[in-house]
Amino acid sequence: MHYQFKPRGVCTQNIEIELDGTIIRDIKFIGGCSGNTQGVAALVIGEDAKQVIPKLKGIRCGMRPSSCPDQLAKALEEALAQK
Repeated sequence: MHYQFKPRGVCTQNIEIELDGTIIRDIKFIGGCSGNTQGVAALVIGEDAKQVIPKLKGIRCGMRPSSCPDQLAKALEEALAQK
């Protein structure tokens, strides 16, 4: 399943997710801090989205109320809800 998510309140402009059931097969962040988003993507590929969500949810970026990892958690929640 391919899912696209429009993040809010962060530098990343779009998150593209590829799921096989609940397993994360690919993540692409469009925009944002390239090294950080590549690192987050590399750490979660191959993992179960249901286990990744609580690890990333609520992470903040400086004074912002959200972050790219937090937005990824929200994107994964929405993608799983659409299944």
